[in-house]
Amino acid sequence: MRVLVTGASGRLGREVLPRLRDGGFTVRAVSRHPRDDSTVEWLAADLATGDGLAAALDGVEAVLHLASSPARRTHEVDVLGTRRLVVAADQAGVAHLVYVSIVGVDRVPLGYYRHKLAAEQVVAAGPVPWSVLRATQFPEFLEELLRGASRFGPVIGDPAVLAQPVDAGEVADRLVAMLAAGPSYAIAEFAGPQVLRFDAAVWAWRNARRSRRPLLPVRIPGGLGRALRSGGLTTTVTPTGTRTWADHLADTYGGIGRR
Repeated sequence: MRVLVTGASGRLGREVLPRLRDGGFTVRAVSRHPRDDSTVEWLAADLATGDGLAAALDGVEAVLHLASSPARRTHEVDVLGTRRLVVAADQAGVAHLVYVSIVGVDRVPLGYYRHKLAAEQVVAAGPVPWSVLRATQFPEFLEELLRGASRFGPVIGDPAVLAQPVDAGEVADRLVAMLAAGPSYAIAEFAGPQVLRFDAAVWAWRNARRSRRPLLPVRIPGGLGRALRSGGLTTTVTPTGTRTWADHLADTYGGIGRR
């Protein structure tokens, strides 16, 4: 099966590509700029404009749609770009489109999540057979959040916010299995093995880094705060991944301290 991977240069894409190759798939990867890679066919295409999509989809049987732009041009890339991709995939005769979304897009009132939910709806309403996988946050994202929250000294955050970090490699494994299984016409969820409060995640992160930075509790107001504290970013769906936040910290910092 020849699979086109959008967003192939991102964190999840870097995990997916070798797994697809090892699984016997023929892989065509898309980024906005051409790349040299002897193991993968790279083509340039732009979801925001549609440039290069027809050529990228030529001869493709399945699409793994990972591309997203949370910081800028989100509507153009995530919603309109997904619509362009679906239309072009239909014209190319693609038999399966797998879209990667986020657990909580239907519960957490964030602008980016609204765009992801709209993109899900584009996929589900389109003519191409489809599957959607919602994943929870990667531990690398949580760590970036903690670094940003502590740039002025203490770690600033709402201690009761809940997260369920999942390893990107385990998400990649699930996506490869979904491609092999064929269209489900359903939204599945996949998460890490442990639901963490923000303060517990901060404590483990500080120990791993041998830091004494205190947690400065700041309650997130309104509906957003309520959604985050009530588990809007988590799921009870099983099976889950197996790699924990502590595993990530051990790999990154060589182990975490214990009381």
